[in-house]
Amino acid sequence: MPKRVVQEAARRRRRPTRNGAVLSHRLIVDTALRMLHEHGSAGLTVRRLGTALGADPSTLYRYFRGMDDLTLAIADDLMGRAMDGWESTGAWRTDLRGLGLRIHTAYLAHPQAAVLTASRVSGRARETAADEAVLGILRTAGFPDPAAVAIYQAFIDQALAFAALDAATLALPEAARAADRDVWRETYARLPARTHPHIAATAGLLVARMNRSAYPTALDMLLDSATSRLAASRQD
Repeated sequence: MPKRVVQEAARRRRRPTRNGAVLSHRLIVDTALRMLHEHGSAGLTVRRLGTALGADPSTLYRYFRGMDDLTLAIADDLMGRAMDGWESTGAWRTDLRGLGLRIHTAYLAHPQAAVLTASRVSGRARETAADEAVLGILRTAGFPDPAAVAIYQAFIDQALAFAALDAATLALPEAARAADRDVWRETYARLPARTHPHIAATAGLLVARMNRSAYPTALDMLLDSATSRLAASRQD
């Protein structure tokens, strides 16, 4: 049976931890993000987190039901970082593009956490605020509700899928990332036109592009499709 999380007012430590800090939801999430960055998901355990905080590991259960509950809190935090400071311009396409790039950037700033959380649905305040913002942009622009929901799903899933993909690359050891980058120049660019005519014809372009994220291009393609759907709906 999952442990009952103590309410905020009741769980607040009156004494600092051995590290001199007062435990809080915010401190635990920030420390978990740092540990993910330094050690990866395998290095994030209740025991190690307690040690990093200077607190008894059991104390963490006053804030989170377990590691999965903490994972969902991290997912919500990353989405909140994407939304912090965002303001609507009133131009639906500009707003969606800006939000997509913000989500991608926020997740890539914490690649290990992105790999761990991009596929999760937290249902928490900052995640639902982002969802409300995207749906609000689409419905205010005039998309019929079925189209708004379909585009919202494609938009969110695309942003998180690219965040997970690109974050997984960043989470690799530098030697592995360098080896992957070199494949385009050392292998693809040297394939003969006799056996691989299309790769040979585009080799220079492939080398220039394939080590960069395709997310901005994919996002623009999604927005192009959405623009066409909106125009079609106005003609009906």
